Amino acid sequence: MVPPRMRMRMSPFSLNPDQKSSAAPERPWLTIIGIGEDGRKGLSGPALAALDQADLVIGGARHLELAAPLSAPTLTWLSPFGENYAMILARRGQPTCVLATGDPFHYGIGAELARLIPAGEIITHPHTSAFSLAAARMGWSLPECECLSLHGRALEVIVPYLQPGARLLALSWDGSTPKKLADLLTARGLGSSTITVLEAMGGALEKVRHATASSFNVLETHPLNTVAVEVVAEGDSRIVPLAPGLPDSWFENDGQLTKAEIRALTLSALAPRAGEMLWDIGAGAGSVGIEWCLRHPRNRGIGIEQRDDRAQRARRNATELGVTTLDIRLGRAPEALSGLAPPDAVFIGGGVSEPGVFDAAWVALKSGGRLVANAVTLEAETLLGTLYTRYGGTMRRLALSRLERIGGMHGWRAAMPVTQWVVRKP
Repeated sequence: MVPPRMRMRMSPFSLNPDQKSSAAPERPWLTIIGIGEDGRKGLSGPALAALDQADLVIGGARHLELAAPLSAPTLTWLSPFGENYAMILARRGQPTCVLATGDPFHYGIGAELARLIPAGEIITHPHTSAFSLAAARMGWSLPECECLSLHGRALEVIVPYLQPGARLLALSWDGSTPKKLADLLTARGLGSSTITVLEAMGGALEKVRHATASSFNVLETHPLNTVAVEVVAEGDSRIVPLAPGLPDSWFENDGQLTKAEIRALTLSALAPRAGEMLWDIGAGAGSVGIEWCLRHPRNRGIGIEQRDDRAQRARRNATELGVTTLDIRLGRAPEALSGLAPPDAVFIGGGVSEPGVFDAAWVALKSGGRLVANAVTLEAETLLGTLYTRYGGTMRRLALSRLERIGGMHGWRAAMPVTQWVVRKP
């Protein structure tokens, strides 16, 4: 389990974490060893040999204690954590061991180091992951479980995974996580769900305790724990559906909101694919960007909103729905678009008539990317017609009526029609 990501303080050895070094030595020099609560006796012969042959062993205090006795000098992780990457890179070519919990490449430090160091320079000896241990204790099929980490992450990241009948395995941040998770489940109408807290698995202090979310009574939890959740949904449970077009009432808003039906059609036009980046210009309540990110865990978005109150509201909406990959920026387009990561798709839900907004977005949009713009005013619609003539694409007018009460009877109330332009960049 890796400490929460922290910004790297600049030093002579600081590197972009996504930039591998090109000056590779002739042979592997870094060994990453996963260790469990059973300590040395759970390590393989090659892992023990690497520990004995290392010039330096680096790890958390708990890791070093579990691996004792060690003949090599040891170093406990530095703080801030980002400094450790620079320190390890400075040792290139010298036999170095890094200790990690369980499987270093399953939400572990192995993946972070592999972004900096070519795989050919690393030898890894993984231990059994916490997910494998938990699945074995629960008798669950691991491929049928959702495995995620709440360590160093907002608790709400679990919200999209709270589906009826789902089985979840989550790495905790600390001993307080299980109770906080129980409270979250109960607040979302999932209080009948079963929570199992699996503590210090594989060691002398191992415990496995069960409780329902609404009557959670597992106290004094070991800080190293994994939580297994079997989700039980009832009629009033608040489940995030898999299709776009969440109810408008799920978004805190001041009226500046792309309505559910229009939002569903807009998401369809944006055609999100896994791992893509969206620019949501004129984010308002953030609904389009949030739903974009909900389509896949690797999707990311940047929302541009010029009003601070709306920007803060959009951030709250994202948190409530478990979206942590939407970055809401306070600013006015097109100036606020400068320097942003290039998008795979752009939605202009407000400000399409502002000078320079479309041009800046179009220049930044990747080849093959999609741009969708919605307009409700005649002026904005006229501009979209001009852009359509110049760039092609498709246009459609979306008219929507909702049944509402009129006195003691009912009638259809029409919403303002929306003109939508969809275009793909060559």
